[in-house]
Amino acid sequence: MICVIDASVAVKWFAVGDWAQTENDIDPALDILRSSTDGGVEFFQPPHFLAEVAAVLTRLDPDRALQNADDLAAMYITWAEPTVAYAMAIELARSLNHHLFDTLYHALALTTPGAVLVTADRRYFDKARHLGQIAWLPDFRTS
Repeated sequence: MICVIDASVAVKWFAVGDWAQTENDIDPALDILRSSTDGGVEFFQPPHFLAEVAAVLTRLDPDRALQNADDLAAMYITWAEPTVAYAMAIELARSLNHHLFDTLYHALALTTPGAVLVTADRRYFDKARHLGQIAWLPDFRTS
């Protein structure tokens, strides 16, 4: 299974300490991560993924942000070419009135046969679910 994981899911992989108490759906996010280590899930990510996750981690847990970003960078991830889904992402951002960074994830899933975007961003999910190839994290199953 090919999964495009947005930052709202990936930050949950590093949730510890006080801010972890405010995060929902950590277990389903960790299930996806575990599935990537046994071959059940392959990550296919847009180039901005690492920077966006690192930015959120720096805000939430600045003392661990560098180590967490290094751990994320060390994961087996297939990276999309930088401009592979930009045209569709721009159209999604325009038509959904939503931030381009979020639509880049979905555009990548929509342009990759068999791929699905997994998100914990309810606002985006509600706007975009009618387009398909998107899953709400709490409902997503890897098997």
